Amino acid sequence: MSAESTPGPGIPGPGPQASGHRRSRKAGRRALRVTAWTAAGILVLGGAGVGYLYFRLNGNLKTVDINQMLGSDRPAKVDNGSENILVLGSDTRSGANKKLGGGADDGSARSDTAMIVHVYKGHKKAAVVSVPRDTLIDRPACTDAQGTTHSAATGVMFNSAYSKGGAACAVKTVEAMTGIRMDHYLEVDFSGFQKLIDELGGVQVTTTKAIDDRESHLDLKAGTHTLDGRQALGLVRTRHGVGDGSDLGRIQLQQAFVKALIDQVKQVGVFSSPKKLYDLADTATKAVTTDSDLGSVNSLADFANDLKSISSKNMRMVTMPVEYDPSNPNRVVVAEAKAKLVWKALENDRPIPASATKGTATGQAKGVVTS
Repeated sequence: MSAESTPGPGIPGPGPQASGHRRSRKAGRRALRVTAWTAAGILVLGGAGVGYLYFRLNGNLKTVDINQMLGSDRPAKVDNGSENILVLGSDTRSGANKKLGGGADDGSARSDTAMIVHVYKGHKKAAVVSVPRDTLIDRPACTDAQGTTHSAATGVMFNSAYSKGGAACAVKTVEAMTGIRMDHYLEVDFSGFQKLIDELGGVQVTTTKAIDDRESHLDLKAGTHTLDGRQALGLVRTRHGVGDGSDLGRIQLQQAFVKALIDQVKQVGVFSSPKKLYDLADTATKAVTTDSDLGSVNSLADFANDLKSISSKNMRMVTMPVEYDPSNPNRVVVAEAKAKLVWKALENDRPIPASATKGTATGQAKGVVTS
């Protein structure tokens, strides 16, 4: 359980800085790459039929009280029918995650995956903005779940917010960057990600090139594959097996995988099997940590039900506009003018303009994975 999580009527949860975009790292330093819709998509299935299992499933849940920890010093909530959700991937090395993630069980966790999911009014479309973990940002002061205040910092990596102060500091940092209030928070860890994919029966993807990365334990020939949980985890973590080895390239792989995952979620015949439905819901409620507003099976089911109409074709996925840092090519900095176009579009519940991402830094893994 992450340090900021507290048991209750809510959902389960799930360091030193890693090296940059083009630098090789040990497997133990590799971070989980999980997309926004891994959590939300699975919960659509799990949440839709959990009424008769309410008491058993409710006992699985853990939450983080973001509202209480951040107080009133936040962007105003926009009442236009849209929702914004911050989704993080956590690579804690404790418990079952030690075997999957490697490294020491020091009780710490890093968040190397961050996605801002904007669900448009009517909940038929969504935009997903990936935030590169190595982005140099100005981190605001924040207070963590234990009441410890962490000072503001300038020119630090984005993922230091979670490492320093957990979920609340990550949310506050995203809100400071974007000027947009995060309505909800979701977090998944190594073990939970793998189990969710296995419970689904795997996810089918097609690779246009071979991917061979010993550090992420992934060896795929070019062609169509049904990835089990371990292979899927390897795919969303791989950097050196494809493209230029950058974090931006890995984000491209993640975004392709999440679209395949959404397609798979909609194809699974879970409702014809009560046992499969329960197993999936049980795994989902143990695997995810969420904000306290989604802190019961009923609330989570209602939230998931609102998302189930969104297909991969109605989802725009982009990377936050960034440029390589002139003084360190292993880091990126926000392309401020273009990023403002993204945040303004989301704030006004409008599509992200193509001009917002044109000419910004990008990886070299686009098209390597398709659904």
